[in-house]
Amino acid sequence: MSNYSIRDLEHLSGIKAHTLRIWEQRYNIITPKRTDTNIRIYDDQDLKLVLNIALLKEHEYKISDIAKLSAEKLSKEVISISEKRHSYHDQIHALSIAMIDLDEEKFEKIVATNILKFGFENMMINIIYPFLSRIGILWVTGSIGPAQEHFISNLIRQKLIVAIDGQVIRPNPNSKKFVLYLPEGELHELSLLFANYILRARHNKVFYLGQTLPFDELAFVCDLHKPDYIFTAITSTPAQDEVQKYVSKLEKRFPDIQLLLTGYQVIGQGIETRPDTKIITQINQLIEIAENNG
Repeated sequence: MSNYSIRDLEHLSGIKAHTLRIWEQRYNIITPKRTDTNIRIYDDQDLKLVLNIALLKEHEYKISDIAKLSAEKLSKEVISISEKRHSYHDQIHALSIAMIDLDEEKFEKIVATNILKFGFENMMINIIYPFLSRIGILWVTGSIGPAQEHFISNLIRQKLIVAIDGQVIRPNPNSKKFVLYLPEGELHELSLLFANYILRARHNKVFYLGQTLPFDELAFVCDLHKPDYIFTAITSTPAQDEVQKYVSKLEKRFPDIQLLLTGYQVIGQGIETRPDTKIITQINQLIEIAENNG
């Protein structure tokens, strides 16, 4: 079971910490535990409750009415909304609950339903990616436990691998070449896998090198195949004080290859880059590059 701060609940639910405190005092709707220094801490059940309340509020339920619902009735109302409506936000909410509960059956149902409705790529872009962004900072700071992180990451990873395996590759002699890899020690592969899917879907040539690749091996592949682009995601490794040095090393070693960088350690971190290095903040930026190079 994980412990969350009131700020964690705010990030995951979208409900301001100030509002949560008011609900606690006025409606006794949630009762957090407290540390020895009187700081609020919340558990998985508290988080589920706040997520469910947030969903009902978004569908115009009044907080005074929600406070009167039993736990069973509140759950039924949420299930009814999730099953009847298929907005992206509602599905992100449902995924959050599946993660907290380690509920693979619920995850499979959510993903299968949304693939049928929206298609795999749109499901990934509009539901999975915002979901991962919402909880990503909590993974990095350790607010979400390793079991929950590994559970949901591996389920999504399995879906991506199956989708990539099912792609029909039509060679195009004019396609650009992309090398995809993660730095040595970096294990967060989901962004890299989805980039692989996006690029292959648009008939680009991809050399997928995967997780924790030594720098010398990256150089070997690039010297051999001379790609047009190198794409990498830096989520946790190198550490923040080493990222600038690592990016500069990439730029110096590969002066004729355009670098595409993404991940928590580079986005919004003020990394200095050469003019042609691109920091990818949204998946649509990569899609645009992929479609212009087929």
